[in-house]
Amino acid sequence: MTLGESSYMISRSITVQELLDRYAAGERNFSDVVLEQADLSGLSLGGINLGRSHLKGAKLTDTSLSGANLNEVDLSGANLDRANLFGAFLSGANLNNATLKATNLTDADLSGASLVEADLSDALLHGICLAEANLQSAKLTGSKMCGARLWKADLRGANLYGADLCDANLCEANLQDANLNATDTSEASLTRTVMPQGEIHE
Repeated sequence: MTLGESSYMISRSITVQELLDRYAAGERNFSDVVLEQADLSGLSLGGINLGRSHLKGAKLTDTSLSGANLNEVDLSGANLDRANLFGAFLSGANLNNATLKATNLTDADLSGASLVEADLSDALLHGICLAEANLQSAKLTGSKMCGARLWKADLRGANLYGADLCDANLCEANLQDANLNATDTSEASLTRTVMPQGEIHE
């Protein structure tokens, strides 16, 4: 039995109401729970621990998750539009095909996360850590990424039209076939970055 299979087998399903009741009573540890397709929109769940939980397709629009532990959580296909994830931890999280339009991810840690075809249009990503994250074909139009850490991030085919990448660290990132039209890369670090046409920036 693999570690992944073992982790999945000990995951437990809970209802949204059970989570809210226990959170209101002061509990914060909800790791390894199953809340797929759950509607958590508009809730205030700051500091909650949902690490390794299954939230595939969940609705979290306008939800406050500041400082939350969402490491290795499955949020694929979830709707997090306008959610507040300031300073949240999402290392290794699965956000493939998720929508995060106008979401606040300032100072959040998404190192090693997968955001393939995710929509982060107009998101606040100041100081975010996306080191070694997979952002292939992601939509980042108009996103604010000043000071973002994108070391070795995979941005192949990503749409960064009008994004603000000032002072961002893109060293060794892969931007092949990415759309950088109207993108602000002033003061960005581009050492050994693969540029849209395939050339390596020195």
